Amino acid sequence: MVALKPEKGRLLIAEPSILNDDSFKRSIILLTEHSKDSTVGFILNKPLEYILSDLIPDIDCNFTVYQGGPVEQDNLYFVHRVPDLLTDSIKVAEGIYWGGNFNQLKELLSENKLENTDIRFFLGYSGWSTDQLDNELDTNSWFVSKNDYENIFSVDEETIWKNKLLQKGGKYKIWANAPGDVQMN
Repeated sequence: MVALKPEKGRLLIAEPSILNDDSFKRSIILLTEHSKDSTVGFILNKPLEYILSDLIPDIDCNFTVYQGGPVEQDNLYFVHRVPDLLTDSIKVAEGIYWGGNFNQLKELLSENKLENTDIRFFLGYSGWSTDQLDNELDTNSWFVSKNDYENIFSVDEETIWKNKLLQKGGKYKIWANAPGDVQMN
C-alpha cells in the first residue's frame, strides 16, 4: 500500500505509538494548509469543556469548542462548510473552508442560521515547520488518510480515530480496540 502524502483537506492520524503526548494521543487532524514551508491543521476529536458563548459572551451560542492544537491556544479559529454565507473564507477542500468574515459569522450565529454540523471552532492549532511533519511521518508518529467523510463536522469524535485505524487494517485493528489508557488493559 502506498502511503499518502500530506495535502490540504486530508487527515493526519496519530499512530497508536503516540502514548505520552496528551495533545496528539489518538488525534485526528484536518490539514488546512500544507506547503514546502509549513503545515497547519486542527484536531477534530478533542472537545473542550467550553462552548462558544463561554469565550465570546456577546455570542449566544452553545456550539462546542475543540482543542485545535498546542500552538496559539489563546486564539479562536473556525472551519466550516458554508462559504456562501461567510465571505473571505479559504477553500481547504471540496466542502471545507477555513475562516472568513467574523462579523458575518457573529450575525449568522445570533440569527441561528448555522448548525453545529456546519462549523467547528478551535482554540489553537497544530503546526509544523519545514520538514518537521515529514520527519514525524518518517518516524511513524502519524499516517495520512483521505477525508472520505461527506461532512467531517458531523462525524462522532468518540469513534473517528478507532474507525480510521479499522479502515487502515492490519496491525491497526488491534490498536483500534485498545483502551485509551493501555495500563487499564
